[in-house]
Amino acid sequence: MDTLNEPKAASATIPEPESVFRTVTRVRIEFIEAVDRELAPFDITSAQFFILKLLMRGEVDSASGLCRGISYDPGAMTRMLDRLEQKKLIRRVQHPEDRRKTSLAVTAEGKAVYPKLYDAALTVVNRFLRGFTKGEVRELESYLLRILANI
Repeated sequence: MDTLNEPKAASATIPEPESVFRTVTRVRIEFIEAVDRELAPFDITSAQFFILKLLMRGEVDSASGLCRGISYDPGAMTRMLDRLEQKKLIRRVQHPEDRRKTSLAVTAEGKAVYPKLYDAALTVVNRFLRGFTKGEVRELESYLLRILANI
């Protein structure tokens, strides 16, 4: 089986392998811009939505966990959380035994609007994946996961 480690195979099957990554980057940028447009009526950005999504799923509960989860620097994350708190979608909760620790929680308002935000984002996902079968989507995801596994 030919692999990309073999120059002959790489030049025969993929003339410019980095074009795959340029395409992935372009898809990511277009996706984020489309989600931003879809969420604009809610006065929420895609970044704010992704934070709410991680919090709603219980995948993280702290600013540092969010920074790791979506690759934001701590300063930018603090400003993002401030905006979500001003919109009354999240709240910071002091740890009862350690004042230095703060957890994040989605407010009742955040929980109420989240399904609408999720549906708006899902509209974009479905538009981007129009024409793909479920099997093709799973296959594409498996290819991307294989790339990540190589890191």
